[in-house]
Amino acid sequence: MPNALINETSPYLLQHADNPVAWQPWSQEVFARARLLDKPVLVSIGYAACHWCHVMAHESFEQPEIARVMNDLFICVKVDREERPDVDGIYMQAVQALTGHGGWPLNVFLTPDGRPFYGGTYFPPDDRRGMPAWPRVLEAVADAYRNRKGDIQRNAELLTRQLRATAEPPQSVGEPTLETLENAHAGIVEVHDADNGGFGRAPKFPHAMVLEFLLRVHARTGNPQPLEVVKGSLEAMARGGIYDHLGGGFHRYSVDDSWLVPHFEKMLYDNGLLASVYVQAYQVTGDDFFKRVARETLDYVLRSLRHPEGGFFSSQDADSEGHEGKHYVWTPDEIEAALGEDGARAFNAYYGVTRQGNFEGKNILHTRDNPEAARPGNDAPFERVRASRERLLNHRFTRIPPGTDDKVLTGWNALALRALAEAAAAFDDARYSREAERNAGFLLEHLYVNGRLLRTWKDGRARLKGYLEDYALLVNALISLHEATFGHRWLREASRLTDEMLRLFWDEEAGVLYDVGADHERLVVRPREYTDNAVPSGSAAAAEALVRLGRITGDAGLTRKAVRLFQGITPLIARYPLSFGNWLKALELHLAPSTEVAIIGARASEDTRGLQRTLFGRYHPNRVFVGWDPSEREPIASPVLEGREMVRGRATAYVCHAYACSLPTTDPAVLERQLRA
Repeated sequence: MPNALINETSPYLLQHADNPVAWQPWSQEVFARARLLDKPVLVSIGYAACHWCHVMAHESFEQPEIARVMNDLFICVKVDREERPDVDGIYMQAVQALTGHGGWPLNVFLTPDGRPFYGGTYFPPDDRRGMPAWPRVLEAVADAYRNRKGDIQRNAELLTRQLRATAEPPQSVGEPTLETLENAHAGIVEVHDADNGGFGRAPKFPHAMVLEFLLRVHARTGNPQPLEVVKGSLEAMARGGIYDHLGGGFHRYSVDDSWLVPHFEKMLYDNGLLASVYVQAYQVTGDDFFKRVARETLDYVLRSLRHPEGGFFSSQDADSEGHEGKHYVWTPDEIEAALGEDGARAFNAYYGVTRQGNFEGKNILHTRDNPEAARPGNDAPFERVRASRERLLNHRFTRIPPGTDDKVLTGWNALALRALAEAAAAFDDARYSREAERNAGFLLEHLYVNGRLLRTWKDGRARLKGYLEDYALLVNALISLHEATFGHRWLREASRLTDEMLRLFWDEEAGVLYDVGADHERLVVRPREYTDNAVPSGSAAAAEALVRLGRITGDAGLTRKAVRLFQGITPLIARYPLSFGNWLKALELHLAPSTEVAIIGARASEDTRGLQRTLFGRYHPNRVFVGWDPSEREPIASPVLEGREMVRGRATAYVCHAYACSLPTTDPAVLERQLRA
């Protein structure tokens, strides 16, 4: 049986298409063949930007002798976790249950009916530092399957039962209260790293959703503590090496406590989520530092991850030319050759460049030890190195770049789309608005096929049925896009996708949403991931979308479904708040007092834009906004718009707090006072 990956669209699978391993893509036919031959199935899961996936591929999967063992003993299946989060989620839980930890590459052994019985993550080609050699693991697993099949079947059944139990709907409790949010806030602050920003110890992840929740707590309560946590964390990250100081955008995570040394891969979802938080931090504080970081992050996405037709690519690799981080690090001599002696001296002082370096003898640029760069509101030091920074970036473009995973994923694109829409509104930036609309048009044209949202697109081919996260994240993005553009097309699409989402994923009896639709292939478990990981869980994103759209349309049924979702998750939120950032954000939106705002006016007119600048220039996280340009003849039905019209031919704003309304106004200053009321 030959390697069958050459016809796949996933860049990760295509990276393995020349392996001597007889890799097969995930399919029901693979398992039918395994049953026919009575062979165990080896499923190896990773993604294109995964450093250790590349290492294991080079050490083991590219080696003919190891490949021969794999081919003789197993049916070998390769899975891109980004295309198939359902498969990844099920078997990651299994490996975590078996070993106590998980990660990628994920290598799991299954019975021919798909039940897991053994697995792990990275295995070296020979015994090393307590890790067994991959060939030895292969031989041992195959021997156990041949000679102790009863034990294998019992282990597989026990593990599968455990997986099914975790997917069972939780027992509902009473409706959550503000006390739930306060307990979660206290738990988050308890693990805040006051010295370095962020939460916990290394490796440190950005936790963008948690930071957004803290901004909402500050807005509701006026408590300065959560705002200080957010400001300190965002400043520390943007001054550390996790941030790309030349090209903009954030790397995946930091391997140290102080955000200096990153794992160098860049993911679309991280940059979408973080751009949103930096936009919001600017709205709260008015600090142009946060605005600059948000712009540089979005500009990185538009420059380096944009398909010419409007979709966004998934990631850029950590490695280039076989070395992690090589594209991003510098020696003083390289900098001096590009900038000259005087320019290099100033640049090196600003970005902490030294002869000894801070990463394998080279330098990761950072400003964390530069007190001038840390001073809020003081852009003069940065302006002195701006031109040098641009010259060095142009020089970096001449290097061999890291590989780009050029598949377009619906849910991840939705995170970038939402960030662009939020920046367009907050910064009054028409360029971001155009790019957001272009991306939304691409997704709805190319990834909505025959009445079904799909997961992935590459080279003109859309495939794989979309998951709950794809629907929910896109609904939220389209609502935000309406706010930036007034376009009611986006609200109509959001409403239609919400109806489909509930039809495909909602279980009325249990009051939960599953991650895969009712039309999905049958797996050993119907997965339901409820924790927020690198991206919002589908259920948390859906709860937020249901609350937002329910308020816009006045559909109480949507809100009731959101409440049922909250009831099921509340017992876990206060115990593990870092794992429920988007749930907390959505629950804050549901519980906090709401403000309803309508603006009626021609979208392009200056009087409309003046009102819009007033509304979006400040942070109003619990605002329900519907705009309407009267030239659009068919607005969506919404109680927020009911009876609203322009006053004396001028753009007019209507503000209601919990549906108690102020007088309409055409004056931005009056609107500002009404919003503060």
